Amino acid sequence: LVHPQNKIKTLHIQDPASQRLTWSKPPLNVLVIRKIRDETLLEPFKELCRFLVEEKHLMVYVEKKVVDDGSLMRDDSFSAFRNQLCTFREGFDDISDCIDLIICLGGDGTLLYASSLFQGSVPPVMAFHLGSLGFLTPFKFESFRTEVDKVFEGNAAIILRSRLKVKVVKGTFQRNEQLLSAQENGILPHNHINNEAGKITLQLQVLNEVVVDRGPSSYLSNVDLYLDGRLITSVQGDGVIVSTPTGSTAYAAAAGASMIHPNVPAIMVTPICPHSLSFRPIVVPAGVELMITLSPDARNTAWVSFDGRKRQEIQHGDSIKITTSCFPVPSICCHDLVYDWFDSLAQCLHWNVRKKQTRLTDASDSSETEN
Repeated sequence: LVHPQNKIKTLHIQDPASQRLTWSKPPLNVLVIRKIRDETLLEPFKELCRFLVEEKHLMVYVEKKVVDDGSLMRDDSFSAFRNQLCTFREGFDDISDCIDLIICLGGDGTLLYASSLFQGSVPPVMAFHLGSLGFLTPFKFESFRTEVDKVFEGNAAIILRSRLKVKVVKGTFQRNEQLLSAQENGILPHNHINNEAGKITLQLQVLNEVVVDRGPSSYLSNVDLYLDGRLITSVQGDGVIVSTPTGSTAYAAAAGASMIHPNVPAIMVTPICPHSLSFRPIVVPAGVELMITLSPDARNTAWVSFDGRKRQEIQHGDSIKITTSCFPVPSICCHDLVYDWFDSLAQCLHWNVRKKQTRLTDASDSSETEN
């Protein structure tokens, strides 16, 4: 870039390999998230917790419903150190300010759940592949002691997975009903606030995608899509997906979108079965604000979900505002952020897998083929 006064300035692009995890002080508090309703994870969970408590002398946080599992309650070996674990309940206890490291045992859903627990800054996440797909979980549990020690030593490669900051503004015809229900209970939910127009606003941090669909209706979904306040298009079909690069390999990929490396700053918009042959998925810059509303002539309402959770109905007068969050999820890499991603593409999605073409044996084969 050349300055108007002929002073030369250089535009520096950060090398992704320079993203490294370093600790300002040794981690003391570790959150362990385990996939529930999976008996095969009981032994790995006990091994990890025992290692962190008895060998690493760390404070370990686990969800109350996990340690209250019937199989664990009857396990004498687990009872020996169960009282040394700190428990919490989602929606009741705020642990966002006291966790130094998150360790996930399970599939991709455990990482999505970990993201939902931290609506602000997120601690580094180390995810072990013990689920069905494991696209976001690069570590193998067989070597968990070695891998955890490496992370505690620092200098591990990390990838900053961007999230979406989502704000749902409800119309006035729902305001009175929701406020009345909340006031009857004596408290407003912590993720609901009153905006200047007096409406109810839901704010969330989303790691994968926001999905707007037609719900149980047999009619086409008909929603308007705005970018920075300007109407871009109307989506007529089964719905629309607004995803992060991390989410581009999830529902968006199944809907025909391209797959974007998580380090690319972008937001992807993917229609779901659009009633148009020319409506292709698009990528817009991170930082723009997207807004989705029901079209004035929509025949039915729409439904929205956030990383597959908190599904709710969207009616006329409601709006969904989406932009890139300032709070990414620092995901620890097993090797590096390039190798891990392409390895997941190959191992989990079998990307570009086909039988290889054999080479020609000699020149005569070539001539016979041409003839």
